[in-house]
Amino acid sequence: MPLALLALAIGAFGIGTTEFVIMGLLPEVADDFDVSIPLAGYLVTGYALGVVLGAPLMTALGTKISRKRMLMLLMGLFIVGNVLSALAPVFGVMLAGRVVASLAHGAFFGIGSVVAADLVAPEKKAGAIAMMFTGLTVANVVGVPLGTLVGQSAGWRTTFAIVAALGVVGLLGVAKLVPDMPKPEGVRLRHELAAFRNVQVLLAMAMTVLGFGGVFAAITYITPMMTDVAGYAGSSVTWLLVLFGLGMVGGNLIGGRFADRALMPMLYVALGALAVVLALFTLTAHNKIAAAVTITLIGALGFATVPPLQKRVLDQASGAPTLASAVNIGAFNLGNALSAWLGGIVIAAGLGYTAPNWVGAVLAASALVLAILSAGLERRTAGTARIVASGAPVEHAAAAHH
Repeated sequence: MPLALLALAIGAFGIGTTEFVIMGLLPEVADDFDVSIPLAGYLVTGYALGVVLGAPLMTALGTKISRKRMLMLLMGLFIVGNVLSALAPVFGVMLAGRVVASLAHGAFFGIGSVVAADLVAPEKKAGAIAMMFTGLTVANVVGVPLGTLVGQSAGWRTTFAIVAALGVVGLLGVAKLVPDMPKPEGVRLRHELAAFRNVQVLLAMAMTVLGFGGVFAAITYITPMMTDVAGYAGSSVTWLLVLFGLGMVGGNLIGGRFADRALMPMLYVALGALAVVLALFTLTAHNKIAAAVTITLIGALGFATVPPLQKRVLDQASGAPTLASAVNIGAFNLGNALSAWLGGIVIAAGLGYTAPNWVGAVLAASALVLAILSAGLERRTAGTARIVASGAPVEHAAAAHH
C-alpha cells in the first residue's frame, strides 16, 4: 500500500478523535461555560449537522481545484476549527469551532476515498479505502480514550489543542506524500450531480443510512444499557467503548479485504449478521461477559460494511464519483442522527434501555433488503444489456424478464 494512505489515515485519525472525544468531555465543557448538559450536547449535534451539510458543499467548492490541494485546504479548515474550540472564550465560539471543523469531515473522507482508490490497482480499491478509514477506527481505540483522559486531567482545551496539532501532522503528510493528481478533465459540478440520478447510487446511500444507523441505535444508549441492565460501573463504559473500537478496526480491515473479492456477498453477510447480533443484544445485555462480546461484534460487523458501501458508491458513480463519495460520508452521520432519535423514542415510550437494539436490528435488516434489491436490479440491467448487445430487440429483452 502506498505511503500516501498513511497521510490520509493520520488525517482520518484526527477527524475521528475530534468527532467523538467531545462526548466524554461534555460535563467539563458545560461546567467551564456554565451551561447545561443538554445545551452542551449541541456541540455533538452541531458537528453531525455540519458533516451532513458540509460534505456536498465543500466538495462542490473543490471541483475547480486538484484533489490534493482540496485535501490540504480541508485539513487547514479542520485545524482552524479545533484551534477556535481550544481558545473559545464563550460557548457560542466553541460551537462555531465545532461546526467549522465538521465542514472538513465529509469532504475529506469523500475525496480521500477517491484518492485512495486511485492510488492502487482496481482489485485493491476497497482495501485502500479501508486503510484510510483505519485512522477513524483507531481514533476510537486510542484517540478518544486518551483525549478524554487528557481533557479530564489537564483540561478540555488541551485536548482540542492536541487534536489541532494532529491536523498539522495530517496536513504535512498530505503535502509530502499524496501525489499531485490532476483534476479529471471535463468533470464539472453538473457531472457530479448527475450521479444522483443513478438509482444504484441512491440505494447504496440508503444502505449506508440504515446499516450504520443500526450500529448507533445501540451504541448511542450504551451507557445506561450497560450500567442499568448489565450491571457495569459507570467507569467501565470507557473500556467497553474501547472493545467497540477494536471491533471497528478489525471489521474495517476485513470488510476492505473481502469487498475487493466479492463486494455484494460481503454486504449480505455483514448486514445479515449485524441484524441478528443487534436482536440478540436485547438478551446478552443482561450479562456482563456476553454484553462485552456483543459490543465488540457490533463494532466489527458495523464497520465491515463501510469499505464495501463506500466502494459501491464509487463504482456506481464512476466518472464523477467525488461528490457522491462525500455525500455518502454524510449519510453515515445521518444514520447516526436518525437511529439516536428513534432509540430515544422507544426508551421514552417505556420499552426499556434495550429497546434501541430492536430498532437497530430492524434498520440493519432493512439495509440487507435494499442490498438484495440493488443486486437484483443490477443483474436485471446487465441481462438486458447483454441481450441488446447480442442484437435482440429491446422489447424482447424486456419480455425475457417476465
